[in-house]
Amino acid sequence: MESLQVSDYMNTHPVKLTTEMTVAEAVEALLISGQSGSPVIDNKGKVVGFLSEQDCIANMIASSYYREQICRVVEIMRTPVLSIKPYMSVIELAELLIKNKPRVYPVVDDDGVLLGTINRTAVLKAIDIQLRSGYQWAS
Repeated sequence: MESLQVSDYMNTHPVKLTTEMTVAEAVEALLISGQSGSPVIDNKGKVVGFLSEQDCIANMIASSYYREQICRVVEIMRTPVLSIKPYMSVIELAELLIKNKPRVYPVVDDDGVLLGTINRTAVLKAIDIQLRSGYQWAS
């Protein structure tokens, strides 16, 4: 049977945004990576916020309306951040995904330092692998 720990399915190279980045820089990083959102970290690598495409869209619309040029990530990031541990069960995470809105969860160590991220697609893949391995045993 396959492991169902978050650490086995998480993205270990997520985009890392900082509080002092401009929103334009953050948008560029998200677009290049193809990720729909990213944790915001401090200078020690601890997660201090989260920025999603939706947050960026809202800010960009407001900026174009008011003709503002510079907005920093810290001004629009979401806090507090719902994060999870690498040793959490994917099934437990799936239950969180059903109840809560985030599509992406930062994965942090016990000190709150970012280790990676996991999204709905990775959870779905993990569950699919688990179900397929169960079908093979039943055959």
